[in-house]
Amino acid sequence: MPVYKDEKRKTWYCAFRYKDWTGTSCQHKKRGFAKKSEAQEYERDFLKKQSGSCDMAFGSMVELYMEDCKSRLRPTTYEGKKYLIDSKILPAFKDLPVNAITAATVRKWQNKLLDDEAEYAPTYLKTINNQLSAIFNYARRYYGLSVNPAAVAGSIGKKNAEAMQFWTTDEFQLFAAAVSDKPAAYAIFNTLFWTGMRSGELLALTLNDVNFEAKTISITKSYARINSEDVISPPKTPKSRRVITAPDFLLDILKDYAGRLVDYEPSERLFEYTKHFLQNEMARGCKKSGVKKIRVHDVRHSHASLLIELGFSPLLISERLGHENIETTLETYAHLYPDKHGEVSDKLDALYAPKNNPKADKNPGNSE
Repeated sequence: MPVYKDEKRKTWYCAFRYKDWTGTSCQHKKRGFAKKSEAQEYERDFLKKQSGSCDMAFGSMVELYMEDCKSRLRPTTYEGKKYLIDSKILPAFKDLPVNAITAATVRKWQNKLLDDEAEYAPTYLKTINNQLSAIFNYARRYYGLSVNPAAVAGSIGKKNAEAMQFWTTDEFQLFAAAVSDKPAAYAIFNTLFWTGMRSGELLALTLNDVNFEAKTISITKSYARINSEDVISPPKTPKSRRVITAPDFLLDILKDYAGRLVDYEPSERLFEYTKHFLQNEMARGCKKSGVKKIRVHDVRHSHASLLIELGFSPLLISERLGHENIETTLETYAHLYPDKHGEVSDKLDALYAPKNNPKADKNPGNSE
């Protein structure tokens, strides 16, 4: 396994030939290694990765996994996955051969996460562990790994949060008054609370998306900030592309806000901010108003809670929120629906009694 010294740069490099997945002979060169052993290790691992052997380093398997994911995921989803893997998984497993990672190794990693002083939320722990399991499943399916050690180790965390945080209408009104000194923040949070749209959908809105005559807002795109660049992409799912009805007072707020903008074109983003601005304004408004602090995404839950309280059906709520199916709505908000079992029995009693009680007054309107 020859490697070479770059006398000019005082570093090492490797240059070798290999066959790619089509059987084509290729040449590869990599420079800049501080040590000869580093260049040799890079070549060994590169060739293992090309051969599909599961004794490649876990970090190399992640590279293959992420390359596969990149063309299949939305940019925002991909970046979120990359951050989670880079920060929570690779530090523990990067240099270990994939087929040398055991369930015991995974359990030790899980215990460190559980004992971490950051005190990760149970739902976040579940997400991290699921991601590690997904990488091993990829290795099993496409590279012949015999067993998924994360599956053997078992899961950690919880699928659903203990309690959903949301604001009542009164709490929101207090918050809205606190941020009303900034027209953008006032318009943004009113839109989020009274429509239930996602923050990325809101930040992608243009004035062309608002139909003041039909009293609707069209959701056709989503905004994200990725690698210091503004990215406009399709909505999260096909059902996320939708038209939301808007109350008159919200349309008035949007019209007033748009009227304050200078040199604004209706095809441009109405709110030229990032999620960082939303988070800062959320913290400021909560502190100023005294209402409990919730996440920006919880404003969406607040809208769903309001619709449930008003008696709207799960199907309508699902369509308004842009859920892919009604099951998502029911799983997320089932605990907010009132217990109707007692009401069922009362209505059955009311239906049964007049027809089957001979003592019942058949002409209750005929009284002395």
